[in-house]
Amino acid sequence: MTGSSVDLDLKSLIDTHDQPFVVIDRDYRIIAANQRYCDSHGISPDTVIGRRCHEVSHHSDRPCHENGEDCPHRALFGRGESVEVVHTHFHADDQPERTRIRGHRLRGASGEIFLGEQMFPLETEPGSQCNTLQMVGRSSAFLECVDQLARVAESEASILLYGESGVGKELAARFIHARSNRAGGAFIVINCAAVPESLFESELFGHERGAFSGSGGLKKGLFELADGGMLFLDEVGEIPLAMQAKLLRVLETGEFRRVGGTQTLTADVRVISATNRRLLDEVDAGRYRLDLYYRLAGIDVELPPLRTRLADLPELADFLLKRLSGGQRVYRLAPDALAALQTYDFPGNVRELRNLLQHAAIHCRDGLIHAADLRLPAHPPAVAPRAVAGSLRDLERAHLQQLLDTHGGHRARVAAALGITERTLYRKLKQYGLGR
Repeated sequence: MTGSSVDLDLKSLIDTHDQPFVVIDRDYRIIAANQRYCDSHGISPDTVIGRRCHEVSHHSDRPCHENGEDCPHRALFGRGESVEVVHTHFHADDQPERTRIRGHRLRGASGEIFLGEQMFPLETEPGSQCNTLQMVGRSSAFLECVDQLARVAESEASILLYGESGVGKELAARFIHARSNRAGGAFIVINCAAVPESLFESELFGHERGAFSGSGGLKKGLFELADGGMLFLDEVGEIPLAMQAKLLRVLETGEFRRVGGTQTLTADVRVISATNRRLLDEVDAGRYRLDLYYRLAGIDVELPPLRTRLADLPELADFLLKRLSGGQRVYRLAPDALAALQTYDFPGNVRELRNLLQHAAIHCRDGLIHAADLRLPAHPPAVAPRAVAGSLRDLERAHLQQLLDTHGGHRARVAAALGITERTLYRKLKQYGLGR
C-alpha cells in the first residue's frame, strides 16, 4: 500500500488492544476508549467520550499531577515526552487498582497531537484479598515497589525480598505468587527463625517413619508440598550454616531425600526468600554461603519502610481500623492523631502501626481515636555517637548500649533500628552482657 489517505475508524483500531486503551486530547478530554477501558471503569462507550480522564480513572476533579503523581498527559503536552508510570486507578465501585500506564504520542490527520494511554493492571483481581486488602497505598515509593513486584512475578527466577521488620514481606511474596504462572499451585511458608536447627532438615525435606526418635510416621517436607508452586523462606538469613549446603543442592538440582530415606525425590519449586539482614555482610562474617546467596538472590527487591511512604498513612490506617473493627464498630482517626502518626518514624513499620491502632481502638471513646489514645513511644532527639576508644568490639558494645538507652530497652525497636532479627540481637546482647 503506497497511499497515505487511509481512513481508519479509531474505535475499531484501539479495540484490537487486549489491555485498556484510551485516547486523550490536550484538554484532558477522552476522544476514544476501547471496550476493555470502559468495562474496567463501569462506563459505557457512549458516555465516556468527552469526559476528562482524571474524572473517570482517578475519580478526581483535578489532573493527577496536581495531586502529586507523575502524569503522562503533562509529560507529553508539557515536555514532549512519552513516559511509563504507575498510578492507582479506581473502578466504578471505588475499588483501587494499581496500574502501569504507558503513554504514546499520537498524531491526528490535521497534525494535532493526542495522548494514547495503554494500561497494564498490576493485580490479578481488583479488590481481591491479596491485593487490595493487604497491599494498601498510593505513594510513589509504594507504587514503584508494586510495579517491580509485578514485573519479577512474570519470571521463574528466585527472588530475595529485603526489608525492615514489619514492612510486609510475606504479603509481597503472596502478591508475586498471585501474579505468577504458578498462581494455581501451592504457596508454602516457613519462618526459618522459628525452626530449631535439629528439625530444619525434616521440615524442608520430610522424614520417613522411624527416622529419629519421635518420628511416628512418614512426613512430607515443605519442598514436596510446594511442588508446582512456591516456597517462601522467611527470615532466610537465620538458616543454620550446616543446613545451607543441603538447601543449595535442592535449589540447584530439584532433588532431595527425606530424612532416613534412600529414595531420591524431585520437586519443581520456585523459591521466594525474605530477610531484614544484608546477607553479603553475613557472607563476609563467615555465617552464610556465597553460592547460596547467589542462588537465592536471582532477583532482589527492596521493600520501602513506612517512614518513606507516610503519604499512605490515612488510607492505610483507615483500612487497618476497618479490619480491627470486624464490621462491628466504626473507628476514626482525629486530626491530632493523624498528625502525631505522620511525625513518627515507625521502626516497626506497618506491623507497629497495626498494634498502635489496635491498642488505641480499645481505649478510645465513641470510636474517635485521639493522639493521646495512640500512646506513641517517646523518642529523645538523636545525638551524635559518642567517641569510644578501643577495638571494634568496644565500639559495637557502646553502640548497642546507646540504642538500648534511646529506645528504653525495647529490643524489638533496637533490632529494627539495626536491621537484624530479635534473635540475632539477643545473641549480641548476651555476648556483651547487655540488656539485662
